[in-house]
Amino acid sequence: MADRVLTGTRFVHGDWACAEGAISAGCGYYAAYPITPATEIAERIAQRFPALGGTFIQFEDEIGAIASVIGASFSGLKAMTATSGPGVSLMLENIGLAVMTEAPCVIVNVMRGGPSTGQPTMGAQGDVMQCRWGMHGDVETIALAPQSVQEMYDLTVEAFNLSEAYRTPVFLLSDANIGHLYERLTIPRDGELTLVERKRPTLPPIEYLPYGADESLVPPMASFGDGYRFYSTGLTHDEKGYPDMSAETQDRLIRRLCDKIRRNTDKITRTEALMTDDCDVLVVAYGITARSAATAVKQARDRGLKAGLLRLVSLWPFPDKLIEKTAEDAKTLIVAEMNYGQLVREIERAVKPKPVRFLPKLGENPHTPGEILEAIRRVYA
Repeated sequence: MADRVLTGTRFVHGDWACAEGAISAGCGYYAAYPITPATEIAERIAQRFPALGGTFIQFEDEIGAIASVIGASFSGLKAMTATSGPGVSLMLENIGLAVMTEAPCVIVNVMRGGPSTGQPTMGAQGDVMQCRWGMHGDVETIALAPQSVQEMYDLTVEAFNLSEAYRTPVFLLSDANIGHLYERLTIPRDGELTLVERKRPTLPPIEYLPYGADESLVPPMASFGDGYRFYSTGLTHDEKGYPDMSAETQDRLIRRLCDKIRRNTDKITRTEALMTDDCDVLVVAYGITARSAATAVKQARDRGLKAGLLRLVSLWPFPDKLIEKTAEDAKTLIVAEMNYGQLVREIERAVKPKPVRFLPKLGENPHTPGEILEAIRRVYA
């Protein structure tokens, strides 16, 4: 059998790195429908899976793909799909099913310009709110935003770890720029990877409650065929998995589904800070935009302007308290996004009444360092 982890250094694009991250994390099932700019992930998985014993299926549409991912997850496999914004739109109902049934899986969104067909080959950051609020009902999600080819690999592995740890779908929010960007990727040795495996039941089958959780709020998960007979439904259900429409059961279930993520926001949150200790102007950015922001902040410092950068590596759950604390001494914040205003509203809420200046970018290219530097200079004007 071929090597699962291709240890070493390569010059590859982001979609390739994402595929290899999934394989290194132990992904055994991948289903998707081709869509620009995420198709190269499927192509790489299709090349590698036959020699690894994995299962790859190209479905008739994104609805079938995500439905099968949920089934594969309940069969005990680490499962993933990759798409772009229009595909996520079709998947949302079944992603809500994955939340409700607590089926761990990874959904990669290589974002492109929208709405509708939009700009299939151009990068954007317009789906940030889609993955958070696209599903109906009370839902908490986890979303990670890579800024490089290396992070496409690293955060794909991390997405699987978080998904298994909290029994929930996890989004990897990339974009066309990073997906098609070529950079150096270093893949560690197999033994150097930290992999989280899902919690399995230890009780005998007759005592097993598929949705009975301890203080972690995450129930152990049996797989189909393990000898544990259980019921799973998208309806409001009790600890046995049986439908129960009572107000008490709805209250207890939804609180647990949300709180297992809310209570662990500090553990889930990933950020990077650059010169934020004494900054007057705090730039907040994520993904491809954060690369230009880091350069702009360094150039601002060279010019005597006290700027800093907070890069959000994880976008959801939103780290309100961390952002508030980081911005404590800053006089003004600048939020740079490749959209017309999404995460900036959350940041405004977190730091209110501090002034927040928004720097949008719509179209093919990310912000340049010069554009962000000019926004910093205007604060001092």
